[in-house]
Amino acid sequence: MNGRQFSVVICVYTEERWEDILAAVDSVRNQSRPAREILLVVDHNERLLARLTQRFTDGSVHGEGVRVLANAGPRGLSAGRNTGIAASRTEFVAFLDDDAVAERDWLLHLASGYDDPHVMAVGGRTLPAWASGRRPDWFPEEFDWVVGCTYRGLPRGRVRVRNVLGGNASFRRAAFDAAGGFATGIGRDGDRRPLGCEETELCIRLSQVLPDAVLLIDDRAVIHHKVPAARERFGYFRTRTYAEGLSKALVSRSVGAGKGLEAERRYTTRVLPAGVVRGLRDALLGRPGGAGRAGAIVAGVAMAAAGYVRAAVRARGGGVTFSSGPIPRLPEPADAAPGEAAPTETATAQTAPEVAAPEVAA
Repeated sequence: MNGRQFSVVICVYTEERWEDILAAVDSVRNQSRPAREILLVVDHNERLLARLTQRFTDGSVHGEGVRVLANAGPRGLSAGRNTGIAASRTEFVAFLDDDAVAERDWLLHLASGYDDPHVMAVGGRTLPAWASGRRPDWFPEEFDWVVGCTYRGLPRGRVRVRNVLGGNASFRRAAFDAAGGFATGIGRDGDRRPLGCEETELCIRLSQVLPDAVLLIDDRAVIHHKVPAARERFGYFRTRTYAEGLSKALVSRSVGAGKGLEAERRYTTRVLPAGVVRGLRDALLGRPGGAGRAGAIVAGVAMAAAGYVRAAVRARGGGVTFSSGPIPRLPEPADAAPGEAAPTETATAQTAPEVAAPEVAA
């Protein structure tokens, strides 16, 4: 484990999160197991790019170990992550959301998962940091994925999973060499609905290319993800669950419904019904929010199903196409350590898979 070095990629897109971005960087710098480098990838925002470049200029008090890059692909989280992968200098790449902070042993626990050479990805546990200071009474833990966090129903401990959660995850570089990068057209691009599932599609594709690949979640690798007040409201819950249905349809179109919905079947037939029963029981016992949680679960399922059907119908006949080839490695300079890529401020053009998303009405 001592020889494993990590590049940590943080994708950013708005100055409104300036303080959050700095907090995320500081949390990586304060790791008990230091990162080799921190890559801040700016998603088509020239003002933010200039501001971060000025702050993290090499040689400044802030700049050590930090590189600021412009997203070299189309707008969106997937292309930003692919830019970070292409520019990384290490054999392990971790991803942290720009509005999250990692606990001190985050990288230490991620690294320990790679003792088995078959392990291609290790994710962690993401806890919500509610803007109001507490979980809304009506908000079911089974739907914490709505706010980018670990949800009730995922197994605890260090366990094998179908896919890791993208805001708190790491991969061997070999995984991208084998399967390519994150698919554009599935996840968030800054101008569309709050889509997701880009890490799900990548992990399923990786397992198809490398059948012996092992993907883990270790819930000791903890980050705290900020949940702004706007995302504590039912309106966002409804929009996000609908968007998840849209995204699941794209994933299923890409990798097949069998694999694309494998984990979701257990979730919808076992985890969610138990949550409804628990909510109704709490309501009968007079506990706050019980009926609201049961109702939110039912509404969330209905909205996700509606999104799935809408996207599946629109995608029918159009197909989903991918470009082939892995994320490129950058040339190695003479003074680079074995396995390290040359430093650069602009990542080479990626050959990540691209998914043609169906048109979605606002």
